[in-house]
Amino acid sequence: MKSGIFIDRDGTLIREVNFLHKPEQVVLTPGIQHAIRRANKLNLPVIVVSNQSGVGRGLFTSKDVDLVHNHISDLLAGDDAHIDGYFFCPHLPPGADNDSPDCTCRKPNPGMFQAAAGTFEIDFESSVMIGDKSLDIEAGRNLNMKTILVETGYGRKSLSESELLKPSFVCNNASTAIHFFLDSYETTLS
Repeated sequence: MKSGIFIDRDGTLIREVNFLHKPEQVVLTPGIQHAIRRANKLNLPVIVVSNQSGVGRGLFTSKDVDLVHNHISDLLAGDDAHIDGYFFCPHLPPGADNDSPDCTCRKPNPGMFQAAAGTFEIDFESSVMIGDKSLDIEAGRNLNMKTILVETGYGRKSLSESELLKPSFVCNNASTAIHFFLDSYETTLS
């Protein structure tokens, strides 16, 4: 079992665009390529976990989500970095019309994380969840991971609106968060 980096997509890995579904809408957050490349060199899986309710709402398709992920991969490849796996939940949130009451994948549920952990043999307790919403932090905490809230996307709003939100750490963006986690990880290797 090994450590892994779980990262939210919209507002964390890439700039927040409401219901983003076109590759040309993708803008990587500052410095993310270098941070991911560093994780890649340490052989730590970098896994994107993303709620994509726009699929369930009929705003776009799973194929559109895949095209966006392929574009993210292409952008990262230009800097010799890569995402090891993309996992997304297409279901509506609880309480929405036609929601999926049996959904186990929508964050903060563990489905996407468990699928990734099985594929990449990841140990949750030595891993991190990085995101900009309380759902990201809750998901990570539910699995005993370290959690880092980023101040990009909805991060500042999430932090100011929730007294219950207790991330392990807060960082200004995903690049800083990954480097912070990797600094700690490399210390444990010494």
